[in-house]
Amino acid sequence: MLKGRLGLETARIPHADRHGLLWLERGTLSVEDGCLRFVCAAGGALAAGDYQIPHQAVSLILLGPGSAVTHDALRLLARHGTALAAVGGDGVRSYTAPPLMADHSDLARRQVRCWSDADGARLSIARRMYAWRLGEVLPHDDIAVLRGIEGARMKETYRLTAQRFSVPWHGRRYDRSNPGADDVPNQAINHAATAVEAAATIAVTATATVPQLGFIHEDSGQAFVLDIADLYRDSVTLPVAFRAAARAVKEPNRSIDRLVRQIAGETFRRDEVIPGMIEKIKELFGAA
Repeated sequence: MLKGRLGLETARIPHADRHGLLWLERGTLSVEDGCLRFVCAAGGALAAGDYQIPHQAVSLILLGPGSAVTHDALRLLARHGTALAAVGGDGVRSYTAPPLMADHSDLARRQVRCWSDADGARLSIARRMYAWRLGEVLPHDDIAVLRGIEGARMKETYRLTAQRFSVPWHGRRYDRSNPGADDVPNQAINHAATAVEAAATIAVTATATVPQLGFIHEDSGQAFVLDIADLYRDSVTLPVAFRAAARAVKEPNRSIDRLVRQIAGETFRRDEVIPGMIEKIKELFGAA
């Protein structure tokens, strides 16, 4: 069995191959040994008992009256793309808090207009983001060329940042099938990138912009989130990662994941990273 708490449960079953809805009520939804567990009391549609929930095989869990859910359960559901909705008796009400929305749709409408103009505004936005990252406006009008220039410069940025924190660096490597096999600096970069993407998700949600409509990234369902996170790769992601890698030498008993999360949290608070991301999004689309 894969140990969910260790983050090794990497497989995700497509929703087309899952069952639809699972109704639970009058119980507590929690995690035990990496598996979703529902301890149910008597009186509901489900008989009293202790149930193991096949969270990877369900698209949406409906949590009815008299129920509670732990933070760890929410983490596991999010990891596998399984939705959770709090509902009233027999599903006649939905009490789940909606996503955080802005009071106006101005930014989203500006984003859509820019994104739909593939040969003009979309490329202009992409060039602006590259200019912010690279410190200069590149003259190229081909997104593939811009990506190539950015990739070449990032190799040097990795080397210089590693040198700054006195961390041995042998190049960027990432084995998706076995992420634990990477060396400590590469593991730290993976964890730091995840933390910064989470911060970018909050900023995108707070501004009510559309996460799927990216200007540099295209295929991901979080393309715009990745665009915003990449703006902070040089200034936040890599310093956090290499600082954690350097500290791992002095604190070998602490996991690199925990070290990265601690340093990332300190950095986010001190440098007001999420408010800065929100302002960047506004500036990107020329909104006051």
